[in-house]
Amino acid sequence: MKNEGILLWEKAKKIIPGGNQLLSKRTERFLPGLWPSYYKKAKGCEVWDLDGNKYYDFAGMGVGSCILGYADEDVDKAVINAINLGSMSTLNSYEEVELSQKLLSLHPWAEMVRFSRTGGEACAIAVRIAKADSGRDRVAFCGYHGWHDWYLSSNLADTNNLDGQLLPGLEPRGVPRFLKNTALPFNYNKIEELEKIVKDYPGEIGVIIMEPRRGQGPKDGFLEKVRAIADRIGAVLIFDEVTSGFRINLGGIHLTMGVNPDMAVFGKALGNGYAISAIIGKKNVMDNAQTSFISSTFWTERIGFAAALASLNKMEKENAQKKMIEYGELISKGRERIANNYGIQVSTGGIPSFNYFSFNYKNALAIQTYYIQEMLRKGFLLDMSIATSLAYSEETINKFLAATEVVFKELKKLIENNSVESKLENEIRHSGFKRLTE
Repeated sequence: MKNEGILLWEKAKKIIPGGNQLLSKRTERFLPGLWPSYYKKAKGCEVWDLDGNKYYDFAGMGVGSCILGYADEDVDKAVINAINLGSMSTLNSYEEVELSQKLLSLHPWAEMVRFSRTGGEACAIAVRIAKADSGRDRVAFCGYHGWHDWYLSSNLADTNNLDGQLLPGLEPRGVPRFLKNTALPFNYNKIEELEKIVKDYPGEIGVIIMEPRRGQGPKDGFLEKVRAIADRIGAVLIFDEVTSGFRINLGGIHLTMGVNPDMAVFGKALGNGYAISAIIGKKNVMDNAQTSFISSTFWTERIGFAAALASLNKMEKENAQKKMIEYGELISKGRERIANNYGIQVSTGGIPSFNYFSFNYKNALAIQTYYIQEMLRKGFLLDMSIATSLAYSEETINKFLAATEVVFKELKKLIENNSVESKLENEIRHSGFKRLTE
């Protein structure tokens, strides 16, 4: 008998285009037809589904947003207080100014701040401000930066342009075709690709936006060279830290890398699951927000500011980043050791507190699906990238590794006999962007 969450997901796909609001949470990206899909309760690093089954979350902790753990008492207390005092008013929330000051104290190179609610819209705001400053329309980018027209328009020129930036198969349907060639991709650590863009569009690149790090780190002074190009051509350099921010250090990861941008964007971990994102930058650039209309009612709502302040204060008090790095290394090294012991070919990467794991086989997706399927049986929600949380513990991680060892012992036999697919209870997990059918 199917559990309640599976039945509800089947209903959702009929009445909600795509089934839900976020591609990263689609059931088909984990375990088609078997994933519990919905939660009733989440606390720490544990999640209860609609049938009351409890799981440890090793599938991203809210897509990387809950850095302190689910339902953190200190953050929730600040939010409840904000609600009791009134979360919205004709007047402004004073916490907006406090959060601005806190972010600027963490990033001495920055002088001004704007806020929004999500990472994608924060990137769109940053690009708009940067274009207003440079007076130029074309953007060079590296990495994943959301769903907005300015970004997806890259696939108007070549439907594969975005494939190497995180999610393959993104469709630009509905994006105005006159935006073609306004967003131009280059790959991380390939400075020659950025140089070619600059050469092909002389005097037209006004913005360079990139993730300072996602998987591998910079090589051969890559970030310094990007900074130098931006200075040479008069482009605004934006670091998208929606994912990397607050995972290695208290602030942007760029602070550990010796290169400062003109603007930086934060989201995900900033509010520990509450909706808040931030754009910080140099005054001469940020002030251009006043020359373009960038305004929204719910960017002034109090809860996000209160949550972010409480989250940052707790991260600082608990030295959260140090602990998350330690947890990430325990997971990554432990799982790699188990794989090596059983002769299973794998690759690992990412930053310690947001690491990824892959199988080096032609049928890798099938192997991933089997791993997720069997770990779910053992009480673990699993994805191939793991965002660690302060809510983890060595005990929880050891349980995860013990369960992984049991699965890998069986997986070795299946790989050797080329019979992984025969053990799957439903279809293979999806990768990239696909249209869902009922």
